[in-house]
Amino acid sequence: MKLMRVGQPGQEKPAILDRDGRIRDLSAHVADIGGAAISPEGLSKIAALDLSTLPELEATRIGACVAGTGKFICIGLNYSDHAAESGMAVPPEPVIFMKATSAIVGPNDDVLIPRGSEKTDWEVELGVVIGKTAKYVSEADALDYVAGYCVSHDVSERAFQTERAGQWTKGKSCDTFGPIGPWLVTKDEIADPQALSMWLAVNGEKMQNGTSATMVYGVAFLVSYLSQFMSLHPGDVISTGTPPGVGMGMKPPRYLKPGDVVELGIDGLGTQKQTFKADV
Repeated sequence: MKLMRVGQPGQEKPAILDRDGRIRDLSAHVADIGGAAISPEGLSKIAALDLSTLPELEATRIGACVAGTGKFICIGLNYSDHAAESGMAVPPEPVIFMKATSAIVGPNDDVLIPRGSEKTDWEVELGVVIGKTAKYVSEADALDYVAGYCVSHDVSERAFQTERAGQWTKGKSCDTFGPIGPWLVTKDEIADPQALSMWLAVNGEKMQNGTSATMVYGVAFLVSYLSQFMSLHPGDVISTGTPPGVGMGMKPPRYLKPGDVVELGIDGLGTQKQTFKADV
């Protein structure tokens, strides 16, 4: 299933994409795409619906594909070739940092370049959406706790991230720096999360062209690993790292400026398109 949220910010309706590409309204059946609705039981109830009987929604603004995210957890340097272009070693354990949930926006919303930024950068990533509470889970069982997957754009301000004192979070958490969606694609539609092609283009020029097959730490490992340190709850999102081709790694580096248009996508998970604007 391809679950989504449609409507203006704060007024999104839960929806599902039918086989003919029509957006169907789920609001009579679930409160939102999050919480109990994306549990195994909730997803089973949605799967049993006759979509042809549900009202159609206009394809207006698409919101973030999951609501009520409590934690937006990111994994750094999780592709060996991206670590190399960043001039950093592949870590012996996953690098974990948080992106503020206030950064979350829809997949096609404008992204704001923060005041004082000169190094706003792009990163296409596979997002993993948790469907039931995970604590101390094994790697073998980890995917049982996943509701599905989405496209995640881990927008970053590199000077805030690496040149200012402290941790990476402040370079990752600026308003609008977390577009997710367009869909939460349930895991039954993704045969292997480690075999997904992903790409990103800036103003039509392809910058990233990679695959989740080259992750250092795969999805099942990450869910298990994180669950040893913190409980993962329904609606939590794990952004699993980016392949090479980010602006920071170019020679000379290239960064985003107002008016730039970024498009990105992952096989089976849809595409995003954002215009970058100055945050005044």
